[in-house]
Amino acid sequence: MGENTLLIGGTGFVGQSLAPRLVEAGQRVHLVARRPVPVRLGANAVLHTSPLDNAKLLHTLLPECRTVFYLASDSTPGTSASEPMWESELNLGPALRFLDILQKYDHVHLIFISSGGTVYGNPRTLPVGEDHPLSPLSYHGAGKIAMEAFLQAYCRQFGRGVTILRPSNFYGPGQPYRRGFGIVRGMLEHLRRGLPVEIWGDGENVRDFIYIEDFVDACVRLAALGQAEKTVDIFNVGYGAGVSINRLCVLVESTTGGKIRKEYRAGRSIDVRSIILDYSRLHRRTGWTPATDLETGLARTWEWLKTQPL
Repeated sequence: MGENTLLIGGTGFVGQSLAPRLVEAGQRVHLVARRPVPVRLGANAVLHTSPLDNAKLLHTLLPECRTVFYLASDSTPGTSASEPMWESELNLGPALRFLDILQKYDHVHLIFISSGGTVYGNPRTLPVGEDHPLSPLSYHGAGKIAMEAFLQAYCRQFGRGVTILRPSNFYGPGQPYRRGFGIVRGMLEHLRRGLPVEIWGDGENVRDFIYIEDFVDACVRLAALGQAEKTVDIFNVGYGAGVSINRLCVLVESTTGGKIRKEYRAGRSIDVRSIILDYSRLHRRTGWTPATDLETGLARTWEWLKTQPL
């Protein structure tokens, strides 16, 4: 059994940020992704363009890997609204087929990336801890909860441990622009192109934003911590404070010197009103705390974005 690391969905924003850190730590990293993406990989990182549940490939890679990060997710609350089968076919189905293969490899520590922004619904209290009841408003959140439940059953059936991360909203340098994915990236992109920014509702919905390097640091710490003993370890990963979308607009304008053209739309039933994550469990276990405040993270992201082609 090797000490390599496997990233499923490894060419996404998180994977492209996590892979170099793992290589720096001495890991050989395999990335499996559905689509070929032009990413720069060092000698100790290998990209496999393949379906995420390619049994032949996974049976080749898993014996060599001690840790697997399951990063793949091809939807947001908005993109799968009113389309439950979208979640099943694009996200839940491939994840379950991967789990079917993983059952044969008891040495593997699985770290599954869930969602801290959608699984709790509208929390009773803020910040919200991991033991809060789950009450999703979107099919995206429901799909994440379904996969978490399958992982709970997997641990009970096979006596293994799994780590589940529930992150808040990622942002930072390197985040690709995809409509509907990443409010910070989308807002900055629309501002530099002179396009209006759509805001659902009154703009007072509150979100918790986590800088990508801080999230990667949490991932590296948990990988080093190793596999839990016959249980599921669940950790929120967020900044622990929130800002409204209106306030985010003000911060972006202050950072860039630009003026956002805001277009307010009717509120959506899939959108959580306010979410702030309590990350104290992760801090107690690993000593992790977020190092990057939102103003600093926005400035770094904007400086990076100015170097990118329009």
